[in-house]
Amino acid sequence: MIHDLAVIGGGIHGATVALFAARGGMKVTLIERGPLCREASGVNAGTLTMQMTRVALIPYALRAHAMWASAREWLGHDVGVTVCDGLSLAFTEQEEALLSFRAGKRREAGAPIELISGAQARQVEPGVSEKVRLAGYCKVDGFANAYLTGLAYRRALIEAGVSLRENTPASGVTREDNGFAITTPGGTVRARRIVLAGGVWIEPMLAWLGIHLPIKTLINQLVVTERVQPVMRTVVGIANGLLSLKQYPHGTVVIGGGWQGLGDRERGGVELLPDRIIGNVRLACHAIPALTAARVARAWAGLEAETADALPAAGPIPGIPDAYVCGSVHSGYTSGPYIARLLADRLLERAPELPLFPIDRLLPPSPAL
Repeated sequence: MIHDLAVIGGGIHGATVALFAARGGMKVTLIERGPLCREASGVNAGTLTMQMTRVALIPYALRAHAMWASAREWLGHDVGVTVCDGLSLAFTEQEEALLSFRAGKRREAGAPIELISGAQARQVEPGVSEKVRLAGYCKVDGFANAYLTGLAYRRALIEAGVSLRENTPASGVTREDNGFAITTPGGTVRARRIVLAGGVWIEPMLAWLGIHLPIKTLINQLVVTERVQPVMRTVVGIANGLLSLKQYPHGTVVIGGGWQGLGDRERGGVELLPDRIIGNVRLACHAIPALTAARVARAWAGLEAETADALPAAGPIPGIPDAYVCGSVHSGYTSGPYIARLLADRLLERAPELPLFPIDRLLPPSPAL
């Protein structure tokens, strides 16, 4: 049996490409080394924000946010999305300058971000510290439940007729006359087209096809508290990017940001660094003082992929017809579904609404003949 499309990697990007391709009439198989949406897509903070998104991705993030907000309609299942206001806080002069610059650039790109005073920030979010000097305020913000997202995608993919191959690690891809052969423990899977959607594993996946594309692996540390009384209703961040903070409807507070742990793509997150966890928690309490009464329930490390220019790897693989890549999107949970849907449009020979991000820009030039 040969499929029209094989997607290797079952995170948000791979699952979205597979879903829309199948709904467009393709015979699709999705190959994932573990359970669906349980690698990087299942261990992140679920933030859906413009204020931590690269400027070039703002138009994509805005459209993706609208997709998340209407997920029950197009996905068919609840993913626990909360749409709310967002604040990015500045406590020092340096953070004020950084916030003003970044908010201005994102606003030019279309993000509805306005700068407000500390007093105005407390009107938006009464729990915010009185030490806030300036804040970026955005009404297009929110978060999703990463666990529910995986369940929802699984049901939607099955309903769309996608052949799911979970707990099936692919170990290689070779070209054949009529497409590609993918090596798995259960045998060879054949498809006319392939999409490599492995996140931090895109680098070794591309190596199967002789393409060398370095992908940086970030080991983000996250913390979740026990259930506490309502202490915030917005998504809160810090201008320097070291905090992502939100409270879920059932009362737990998730604390994330740029605090790094130890690990790599082969082993995953192997060690949390206590001093950085403490620093992240202290920063959260500095932003929302009422959090000092909360207790930490657990902490973990989530993987995030990043290209050399921090922009996505999404588009055709140069020199290899019918082979595509999709992933390594900074703040990929926010923008991922929309970028993946654009690639599905390309596969279905529809004109994408916005340009993709081909990896030619990241590869060394071909030697002159």
